[in-house]
Amino acid sequence: MNRRHFLRSCAALSAFGVAEFTPWHAVGAFAQDLDNFVRGPAVKDHPLRQLSKHVWMIFSPDGFPTPENQGMMCNLTFIDTPKGLVAVDTGASVQIGEMAIRQLKKTLKKPVVAIINTHYHGDHFLGNQAFVEAYGEMPIHAHAGTIEQIKGMEGNTWRRLMEQWTNQATMGTKVVPPSVAVDHGQELKFGDVVLRLHHYGKAHTPSDICVEVVGDGLTCVGDVAMNGRIANMDDGSYVGTLKAYAALEKNTKTKIWLPGHGEAGAGVLQWNRELFAGIYESCVKAVEAGQPMEEAKTLVLRDPRVASRAKETKGFDNNIGKYVSLAYLEAEAAAF
Repeated sequence: MNRRHFLRSCAALSAFGVAEFTPWHAVGAFAQDLDNFVRGPAVKDHPLRQLSKHVWMIFSPDGFPTPENQGMMCNLTFIDTPKGLVAVDTGASVQIGEMAIRQLKKTLKKPVVAIINTHYHGDHFLGNQAFVEAYGEMPIHAHAGTIEQIKGMEGNTWRRLMEQWTNQATMGTKVVPPSVAVDHGQELKFGDVVLRLHHYGKAHTPSDICVEVVGDGLTCVGDVAMNGRIANMDDGSYVGTLKAYAALEKNTKTKIWLPGHGEAGAGVLQWNRELFAGIYESCVKAVEAGQPMEEAKTLVLRDPRVASRAKETKGFDNNIGKYVSLAYLEAEAAAF
């Protein structure tokens, strides 16, 4: 809505205000106008790049949301099929989704016909709105647990957090939850392009979906693995994540692992495996020796697998204490 339309709505509501009662339909219309008017600015363009025969991505160079990057912190993936484009994760706001659509219209010139949300953290699903508004209703796939969380507390909690972290740059974003539940082993077919879905229990969250593009040698892993950043493990499991890596390597023919954060490549799982093993195994040693959490942190920081990655890992200094505490608690629970 433009400014002139908004001001006309304000004037109309003021006129109604002189009466004893304001018509409810006018109040509702004004509320809708206000919601549309209070909107963050457009996000600068980030180019598409091709990773394999069918897979394109918009790379996000930042690992965390700030007012400067307007929440642009998650890679967006698009799979080119004969039936149209499939989006895997849509970004942290309607503005990011709209930026992606601008790039698609310039380069691929096909509609988005389906979305897959890998999990329920807001930087992966809050852009859904833009695609539905641009292309109409479409299936939005996710694990049943992810759908439940987004429809519950997580949806609006993440929307508010993104507004807070970006100094309101994501204002105007609405929660559009996934609508189609999918699970491990399921295949989505779009012409001759087959997407095989993988879920191996609790990893980054209890309901992560990884998307294998069969024939391309590429798997989108969401936040089960990252490149150059420690994954948020508040909802996850170190043991479960390490098991998921082994299962993905066994059950896919992947040469390129495409993470939600960081560059894609052949070594993404190995980079994460060594970092997570260094953190968790050090905590197991501390628990077995009866050492407190502070001693566990010392062991973690001394572990060469962790120490060698500290400088290149975004957010390491600010977050390593938290991640050690989560690993320690998981190791402690496993010991009983």
